[in-house]
Amino acid sequence: MFLLLLIGLFTSRVVLRTLGVEDYGVYNVVGGVVTVFTFLTNSISAAISRYLAVGLGQGDPAHLRRIFSTGVLIQIGLSLLLVLLTETAGLWWLNHRLIIPDGRLEAARWVLHCSLGVLVVTLLAVPYNAAIIAHERMSAFAVISLGEALLKLGVALLLFFSPFDKLISYAVLMLGVAVLVRAAYGLYCRRFFAETRGRLVYDAALTREMTAFAGWSFFGSSGYVLNTQGAGQVVNLFFGVAVNAARGVALQIENTVKQFVSNFLTALNPQITKAWASGERAYCFELVRKGAKYAWLVILACFIPVFGEAEWLLGLWLGPDKVPPHAPAFVRLALVGLLVDLAGNSLHTLVQATGKVKRFYLVTGLTSYLGLPLTWLCFKLGAGPSLAYVVFIAVYLAVFVERIVLV
Repeated sequence: MFLLLLIGLFTSRVVLRTLGVEDYGVYNVVGGVVTVFTFLTNSISAAISRYLAVGLGQGDPAHLRRIFSTGVLIQIGLSLLLVLLTETAGLWWLNHRLIIPDGRLEAARWVLHCSLGVLVVTLLAVPYNAAIIAHERMSAFAVISLGEALLKLGVALLLFFSPFDKLISYAVLMLGVAVLVRAAYGLYCRRFFAETRGRLVYDAALTREMTAFAGWSFFGSSGYVLNTQGAGQVVNLFFGVAVNAARGVALQIENTVKQFVSNFLTALNPQITKAWASGERAYCFELVRKGAKYAWLVILACFIPVFGEAEWLLGLWLGPDKVPPHAPAFVRLALVGLLVDLAGNSLHTLVQATGKVKRFYLVTGLTSYLGLPLTWLCFKLGAGPSLAYVVFIAVYLAVFVERIVLV
């Protein structure tokens, strides 16, 4: 995790310096068009992880094989739907609504298509990823993640020597990295996990069960994607790509810290699910408490120095003349948002382990959907771009309270 942190920060510095503020902003806002659609697939990804962990806890290899096959088939179907949505609605949004600098529309289209390719390849890797996590082979997860980070660093360095349009080159090379990582996950799983080998088997009853579970998960998680990536689209409409570049810098730091915390919780989540499935309630609840506590401590370790010295740290990281306007304020607010959101992550895992998700997702989902319309209303009334983060913090503080009450 420490190596990923250092490599990720250095890679972001190189990419921003090579692409420039304008192209970096274009990459973030156009990539966000694709990411908006991930609410269709994040839910089924969570369902696959949950069902695999429960299947391992029950110790039935045949059932485990059916769970994996069903997950792969569902991801293929959702990927096809995602391609259809992005190449129609997403392309229309790019061509007719987003504010793209003159002469960069064709490069933006390349970014859209390549970002879609990255997302589809990543989604197809989800069942294999979930199998590694459910089996708790964290060493393999760490090695492949480190390899991915090094490949992204290589991409950033190759941009210096690319004779072609650097934004297009970056998008294409990132797609190549995604394909290589997907192949690594597939090869590892097929070698070590029996349930990932052989032909795919369709189980109608299990498909209905998993999609019903995922349906409520979809309702609950879609609000988060709309409030993050959707807010980026609204920021572009009101303030342009320069402010999107500042959000992109904040997003790099936010994602790095979030990955740091999520990787730690990845080791806890399958244990929470297995403990619940095997009836070990006291151990399960102890893991949930530790997950919430340690998530906060890890975020605070990053939050306190960054909050106090954001301008100096961003200048050290990107160069004093390369820090986009608004970036320090965005970074501070993004980390406050993480404190509010990730503290309830282990509660979320516990609810998924029980399978009783309908009421939980209905209440928290309805509240989270308030974020994007409130952000748009504030901008319409003349608020500055930082208010998108303030609205996010307020909404997810309410969601956090609801999570505690419901659990």
